[in-house]
Amino acid sequence: MYELKTLLPQFDIKLPTCMYELKNVSLSADPATSTSSGGCKGQLRLFQSKSEFSSSINSRNSVTCALDLDILGRQIQHLLKQDDTASIAMRQEKLLQQLEALKTQLGKIRADLGVCGKTVQHTTAYQNGGLKEVPLQDIVINGHPNFIPYALLALKNAWRDLYTVNVKTFTHSTMADIGPAAREFEAKLAKVPVNNALPNINVTLIWKNCEHTEMISSPTMYVPIYGEVNVIRYLGRVGPVEYRYEGSPLCNEIDLVLDICYQLLRCSTHKAQVAMVRLLDKRLQQQQYFGGSQMSVADIGVYSSLIRIPAITDKDLTPALLAWRKRAKLVTQI
Repeated sequence: MYELKTLLPQFDIKLPTCMYELKNVSLSADPATSTSSGGCKGQLRLFQSKSEFSSSINSRNSVTCALDLDILGRQIQHLLKQDDTASIAMRQEKLLQQLEALKTQLGKIRADLGVCGKTVQHTTAYQNGGLKEVPLQDIVINGHPNFIPYALLALKNAWRDLYTVNVKTFTHSTMADIGPAAREFEAKLAKVPVNNALPNINVTLIWKNCEHTEMISSPTMYVPIYGEVNVIRYLGRVGPVEYRYEGSPLCNEIDLVLDICYQLLRCSTHKAQVAMVRLLDKRLQQQQYFGGSQMSVADIGVYSSLIRIPAITDKDLTPALLAWRKRAKLVTQI
């Protein structure tokens, strides 16, 4: 049989100086031994007979092979006995000290910010369907005088004894006159007393020449929330616990009613509006309110939507909706 040539001939390779040098883990006393004809490095031998193969196996104790498991085990034990373990332990100890210093710094920052230092937050922080209670930022709502967000006045009256919605109004330069309806709306907002002892949220309503009612909830980034119905959803999440519906069994039902209100406000014909009113009547069924036996944000959405559409008269409402509207008016006071 023919012997194969070495796969990697000897070349003078210049190693870069920017690399780390690794220690030689080979235990061979004689480097030339590993490159001999009977070794494992440098060449590949093919055996002509079984006897030659057996003799090669029997003589492996006299030849050092890098892939020998026994030799590999001795190499690992040799490395563990070296002084590297001491340097590793020193680096580990230094790392633990740095982590302890970082923990102390984070504790000081948490104390300065007034954040609870417990790993598990207070249970009262999860009353809103798992959401944490955080300080609310002031929100800004841009609305057109032709599409007055009556839900703000309805929520302010409904939450009078639970939560304070402090609304301040301004007029944008794009509006020459907001009209009598918007001025009357501002007067009704001002009549509702503000109780600073209750949890509150500050709302700035800007009359602006815009197509949709939009809300800006973040002062650092302009991420608007479009539609009065979605504004109601947001305020329902941050408002009093009694009106937070995400943990209620009727959560999907309330969301469905608010979606119908969203479609109702965008109907272009009276026939389509009446069809949406019929859907609301089916959702009400025999209940006192759309959220069951108590007032919910769904009732706020429906009540505000019906006020915004003067084309829908008492003739278009069913007896159940007329009776519901009387009950809702006592709460919303609009």
